[in-house]
Amino acid sequence: MAQEPQDAEAKKEAQEFATLPEHARERLVEMRGSGEERRFFTSDLSTSEFLLIKEAGFDPVGLVVGSSIYHIGFQQAAWTNNQEMTVLTQAMYRARELAMTRMEEEAEALGADGIVGVRLEVSHKEWGRHVAEFVAIGTAIVHRGQPQHFRNKHGRPFTSDLSGQDFYVLLRSGYRPLGMVMGNCVYHVALQGLGGFMQTFNRNAEMVQYTQALYDSRELAMDRMQKEAETLSAKGIVGADVHESNHSWGAHVIEFFAVGTAVEETSSDHVIDPPTLVLPLID
Repeated sequence: MAQEPQDAEAKKEAQEFATLPEHARERLVEMRGSGEERRFFTSDLSTSEFLLIKEAGFDPVGLVVGSSIYHIGFQQAAWTNNQEMTVLTQAMYRARELAMTRMEEEAEALGADGIVGVRLEVSHKEWGRHVAEFVAIGTAIVHRGQPQHFRNKHGRPFTSDLSGQDFYVLLRSGYRPLGMVMGNCVYHVALQGLGGFMQTFNRNAEMVQYTQALYDSRELAMDRMQKEAETLSAKGIVGADVHESNHSWGAHVIEFFAVGTAVEETSSDHVIDPPTLVLPLID
């Protein structure tokens, strides 16, 4: 009978690691250790970030990574029309989602409450112009006093692209991160016809067609990011950023990618430390 708790723990651990690569399972098992005692951790936090995370009541438990190598399909667009390339939009979103989910699975396997400093990176491989690797990487952390309390409404570790300093200030000010939210839009910008070229040749004029295309695509990406935050019952989004890139599709196909950290209030009494002046000394 004494073996039953150990057997149950081993079964639970096997389920947690089932979808992870073999070498990832070995690394996570070694970092997790046994019981409450952890062997060691890895982290991409700077020294200042590490100390502020500790000051906020958290301990880093490991560097967690998720990856997805994805083939992005082809979609034809009419060269004279502004339009969203929905096939490409869905591919880029799905690939990032897979990488994020696998990163969260590694954090779950370590028993983490959340992940800070998350970076989402896209790199194109020489295997083909339509093949790209999507990587999500961050540092998993666990709270010393209230384990599980900082998880999101789905019972999963929260994700955040906030730095250690921003995470510390956010908690001290009466807010907490719920999750990293994102939205994207791949858009075809119509080519300018000969008539339009002649009208604007050698004169100052707004390129209305281009303006509208970029405006529309940014708004679609930002709206989708906000809808993700709403599903987490967030109060708002901090650190929002919008990136623009074309990923080798050509001059007239671009992607806008919006990302930020959804937050909620933990206290109605927000205490914000006054700013202090710091003068760096340079040799």
